[in-house]
Amino acid sequence: MDSPDDYDSPWKEAVESYFPEFIEFYFPDAHRQIDWACGYQFLDQELRAVVQDAELGKRFVDKLAKVALRDGSERWVYVHLEVQGSAQAEFAERMFVYNYRLYDRYRQPVASLAVLADSSANWRPNHFGFAVLGCEHELRFPAVKLLDYTNQQDQLYQNPNPFALVTLAHLLTQATRQDMNARFAAKWKLVQLLYQRGWDKQQVIDLFSVLDWMMRLPEQLKRSLWHNIEVLEEQEKMRYVTSVEQIGIEKGLLQGMQQGMQRGLMQGRLEGEQSGIAKGEAYALRRLLQKRFGPLSEDVLARLQAASIDELELWLDRALDADSLAGVFAQ
Repeated sequence: MDSPDDYDSPWKEAVESYFPEFIEFYFPDAHRQIDWACGYQFLDQELRAVVQDAELGKRFVDKLAKVALRDGSERWVYVHLEVQGSAQAEFAERMFVYNYRLYDRYRQPVASLAVLADSSANWRPNHFGFAVLGCEHELRFPAVKLLDYTNQQDQLYQNPNPFALVTLAHLLTQATRQDMNARFAAKWKLVQLLYQRGWDKQQVIDLFSVLDWMMRLPEQLKRSLWHNIEVLEEQEKMRYVTSVEQIGIEKGLLQGMQQGMQRGLMQGRLEGEQSGIAKGEAYALRRLLQKRFGPLSEDVLARLQAASIDELELWLDRALDADSLAGVFAQ
């Protein structure tokens, strides 16, 4: 494919939405020690203040959370989490520095946890420290390597934790970089697994979004996958994924516009470049409005057809959040 696979958004959203499940899957010992009944709090702005001067290479996620322990102490501690997407020589040192900076800020214990999502089998940082003149200072931190799950794919398919599926998607994406047909087959198998788990609608949509963003497909295979999903949802009587506009669920308003523009440009070549772009944007907007609000009236279709590029772009910006068609077209 032309663009490299980039997981920042889906990893971050999956961790935020299913943080206890994330800790349970990758760090089960830590999960058992946390009192989840007390809740947890993300402190992203505070983390930014601490790590703003650091260069960590390709990070998928960096999070700071405040959690309570189950040891009877009733104290709150801090969990610093990194999902690192590339091998980086200074990574362990940075974990050491962050851990100390966070302790210095809060004067509370800080647990630093790392998920290594890179493709270098021998890169396994899990400690950093120094000893000088009888003084020793060291941080040892749990580090999970996603490549280590490569030979456990059968178990991952059986594991009901959402991050078993996310891990599978990561491994299968890496394994199918050069074979889009194989990626299509792997992605379709994971999509079917979503509906077999008995998860609620929102969880299916959330995890489909992760799969869809990770396991990118060429346009033709993408259309085939969406056809399969439509058939599956009809059979299972579950209007989950197809009830949400494809453009929105892909976080792809822009991508949808580009797809529509490509069609519009093909149709509008004889009518000039600007006309083709307008047709493309009108096509993308029409699809989005139909998914959100149902069949469009002749008046609305005519309005889309006659609109300028500026008007279409304004309506596209409103279309994902508006409560009604009137809200889209409000003056």
